[in-house]
Amino acid sequence: MQRNAILLTNDDGIDAPGLLAMHRAISDWILSTGNTHRYDITVVAPDRGRSECGHSVTTTRDLSVTETQAGWFAVDGTPVDCVRSAMTVLCPNASLVFSGINAGANVGVDLLVSGTFAAAREAALHGVHSMAVSHYRHPDVPKTWDHTGRWLKPVLDSFIRDTSSTGGGNHELSEDERDHRPGQLWNVNLPAIDPDTDLPPMFDCDVERKPMQRAGSLKKQTEIGSSSQSATDASSRPSLVNQQPIQIQSDFHGRPRSSGTDVERCFSGNLTISRISPYPA
Repeated sequence: MQRNAILLTNDDGIDAPGLLAMHRAISDWILSTGNTHRYDITVVAPDRGRSECGHSVTTTRDLSVTETQAGWFAVDGTPVDCVRSAMTVLCPNASLVFSGINAGANVGVDLLVSGTFAAAREAALHGVHSMAVSHYRHPDVPKTWDHTGRWLKPVLDSFIRDTSSTGGGNHELSEDERDHRPGQLWNVNLPAIDPDTDLPPMFDCDVERKPMQRAGSLKKQTEIGSSSQSATDASSRPSLVNQQPIQIQSDFHGRPRSSGTDVERCFSGNLTISRISPYPA
């Protein structure tokens, strides 16, 4: 029987504990389902943290890759660079891609800037079923990882069952798309609740469309301009914001949310699953 290749990646970097937790979760799932003869796992991840880089790619230079241990490769690029490196060279036969586990939630319109989600989306665009996994963190809840495999097992059961029974994505395709079927793309968020919880309630939900509210302010500037500048030369007049930092703040935990969306469900203690088209809306 031909073995199926599974690719793991992330945006927190090759040494991130969440990536190791993802590897353990997948390995435990393979063992628990008696499928050790069916799957091989390859890890291709950034050589350092690349959080919030979105779907950015490197095109002006070659990428450097280092095998840090057997089957684990560090690439000096973005998460999407890692997926492209894997699908063309390091793991070209990948049939499933998992990105994460990200240390922090990736919900709502934040998906536009999430490197974790972008890696999964890149694979789905090329017809590979993919899942991005993130873990909402809150200051009042221990930031542990050992529980994640237990919480993810039913999600993996459902994901593997769905992707095995369908030939591609779960959304309607236009006539122009029929010659290329994208992979399913799931975005999963684990809640910030007691890690000893046996299993959080699970909900399929839409992605929140309300953006976070942000406030910006100019930080105090100790010196503006030079006394030698001409008072009559408009081009040499000191700017009110010359070299003055702008500080932007937001309340992530208090962000706007609509009932039933991923933000509201996850922040209320639930495990959320959003099934998303990889194509721009």
